[in-house]
Amino acid sequence: MKLTLPMLETILQTTALNATDITITSAVFDSRHAKPHSLFIPLTTGTTDGHDYLANAIANGAIATLWSADHHPYPTDLPVLIVPDTLVAFQHLAQAYLKQVKPKIVAVSGSNGKTTTKDFIEAIGKTTFKTVKTPANFNNEIGVPATILSMPSDTELLVLEMGMDHPGDLTLLSTLVHPDIAVLTMIGEAHIEFFKTRERIADGKMEIINGLKPTGTLIYNGDEPLLQNRVNAHPTIQTQTFGLSPANTLFATHITTTPTTTTFQTSTSNMLFQIPLPGTYNVANALAAISVGTLLGITIDQIQLALAQSQITEHRTQWLKTQLGTSILSDVYNSNPTAVREVLKTFSTIPTTGKRIVVLGDMLQLGETAPTLHAALVTAFDPTLIDAIYLVGPLMQALANALLQYYPETAIHTYQIDQLTELSADLIRQLTDQDVLLLKGSHGIHLENVLNNLMH
Repeated sequence: MKLTLPMLETILQTTALNATDITITSAVFDSRHAKPHSLFIPLTTGTTDGHDYLANAIANGAIATLWSADHHPYPTDLPVLIVPDTLVAFQHLAQAYLKQVKPKIVAVSGSNGKTTTKDFIEAIGKTTFKTVKTPANFNNEIGVPATILSMPSDTELLVLEMGMDHPGDLTLLSTLVHPDIAVLTMIGEAHIEFFKTRERIADGKMEIINGLKPTGTLIYNGDEPLLQNRVNAHPTIQTQTFGLSPANTLFATHITTTPTTTTFQTSTSNMLFQIPLPGTYNVANALAAISVGTLLGITIDQIQLALAQSQITEHRTQWLKTQLGTSILSDVYNSNPTAVREVLKTFSTIPTTGKRIVVLGDMLQLGETAPTLHAALVTAFDPTLIDAIYLVGPLMQALANALLQYYPETAIHTYQIDQLTELSADLIRQLTDQDVLLLKGSHGIHLENVLNNLMH
């Protein structure tokens, strides 16, 4: 990025105070990440006001700042661009930079699988294009513009993960970037607290087409009737489907899964594909990425190699081994009923000479239906396959009660959210080098702390 002060003034339609001859080479909203020639963008989120951290940004190298018009007094020790809303200005700046660089844009959303799908698409894309993807979970109204402004000026393909919490979120993000390709992985119960029903979640996910370029393509999971029904209402949009059903444009055959990999063929090739993740649900994510790669003109040989070598974001169905020798399937970034059922299905088939032990944390943002949805997970457990269950959080008590119909009390262990140290100690006492352990929970439960305790 290279932006002069006059360029910034034009983009943001404002006149800089304390103007000097400067060139901006990066934009940051976190003062700790400022560096020489940074533009600091103070944001107000919750109880945190970024304007309070200008001095720290300057100390780290920031040479100009955006500033909300209602924050007085205005700084006098560096160029200041006064704007009505710093977040909106941040987004406008990202949009302007996007128009300058002009990469192909792939937008990925869905209740489950969007991060893994993003990782697969990036792996495939970089075989042919200078590719940038959303880091970690930078998938909201702050993370998307931050990703855009961090991309090098020679970026050819930009893979953006887009999350949503409320109606309108994906309209904002989609119209901000105007993707060439939009991908919808699946509809689950994530964020049902705000949307109330899966139908409304599907409506929210379909907002991704609101900014789709007129020549763009929507690639979606054709095994999801809620998506199929909504796509039918937009007959002019170019679409492709993927999934496990033969009715899809691209579907998988001959699926074989191991504890660490899954192999499959597709309806369009006899080639054997391999991904570094277990579970048939990850095959659907790979199919979405294959569809994107094919649409981008990438050869099937390159796609095959890229999938096999893809690097998956941390804590998404990641196998680790403790110092005790216990194998852990870590999936502690997020959780909802669909995701839990899928990972339990895979975990229950993992071969072991020891015990299969499951640790589940509360699934958050499920609203009034949360106790019912937690209890309903009982059908995902087979006492002949899962030996012991450790449950964390008040919502998981509903599942604990339901499990007592099938398991002895000694197999069910419950903990509150502030008892992760006790949980870790209990696990360490019980685990052997023959056991396999699943860790799965919403990020707010912080099961990654249990994982760290078990690993060290």
